[in-house]
Amino acid sequence: MHKSLSLPAAASVVALCLTVPALAADYDLPVLEHAPHLRPVEIGSGWYLRGDIGYNVSTRPEGDFTYRTFDVGTYSSHTAASANLSDEFTFGLGVGYSFTDMLRADVTVDRLSSTFTGSGPCDASLGPACRTEGEADLAAYAVMANAYVDLGTFVGFTPYVGAGLGYTYLHWDDLRSRNFCGGVPCVANPGATHPGESDWRFTYALMAGLTYDISDNMKVDLGYRYMKIDDGDMFGWDAASATAGATGLQGQDPGFSTHEVRLGLRLELW
Repeated sequence: MHKSLSLPAAASVVALCLTVPALAADYDLPVLEHAPHLRPVEIGSGWYLRGDIGYNVSTRPEGDFTYRTFDVGTYSSHTAASANLSDEFTFGLGVGYSFTDMLRADVTVDRLSSTFTGSGPCDASLGPACRTEGEADLAAYAVMANAYVDLGTFVGFTPYVGAGLGYTYLHWDDLRSRNFCGGVPCVANPGATHPGESDWRFTYALMAGLTYDISDNMKVDLGYRYMKIDDGDMFGWDAASATAGATGLQGQDPGFSTHEVRLGLRLELW
C-alpha cells in the first residue's frame, strides 16, 4: 500500500536539497578542489618565419688573389695586379624562436652572388709584356645561426643588434682568361678556360637594425649586416696546362667581406 510523505518529512527533504549547494559554494570541498581545469594550449608560441632581400653595397676581397703559371715543368707564383667584385642582390629565408621580449635566435639560409674581374702577369713564355685578364662568377649559400637582442619597443619600433656564426658553400664558375701581348691579344695563346672550385668556408656576421610592428604577428625589418667569408680555392688548371703536366690548384681567393642593407618580413606563429 502506497504511503504519502508526511508534511514534516517533506519539509526536511526540501531543506536538505537547498543546503547542499550552499555548502558547496561556502566551502572548498575536496572533490571540487581536485577537479581538473581545462586550459587552452598554445601551439607554436614564440616561433617565427622570416624572409629577407638585401643588396651588398660593398663586396671586397680580404687580401690578394693569388695564382700560379706553368711553363715546361716550372711553376711561378703571382698576385693579381687588380681585382674587383661586383655588388649584387641577396635573398634569404629562416626560422626562429623568441625566448623573451629581448632575446631571440634564428637559423637562416642566404644566397649571395658576385662577379670577379681581375688582371695580372701571364705565362713567361709569352714575353715580359704579357698580361692576362680573367672573369668568373660566384654563387654562395650561407647557413647561419644568429642571436639578437631587442632593445625595447617604442611606439611600434624595436631597435636590435645581433651576431651570427656558420658556414658558406661557395662555388666559383669557370674562370675565362684572355692574354694580351704588347696590348693586343696574344696569337700563340689567346686565353683559356679554367675550371672553377667549390668548398665550405667559415663565416661570421654582425647585424643591427630596426623592426616595426605591422600587426600582432607581422613585423617589417630594416637592417644592416656585415659578413666575413674565409678564403679558399678558386680555379684549377686549363686543359692545355694540365696536359703539359701541371698539377694541383692554380688559383686561390683571399675571402670576402660584405656590407649589406636588408629588408625583411617576420611572421610570428601563435
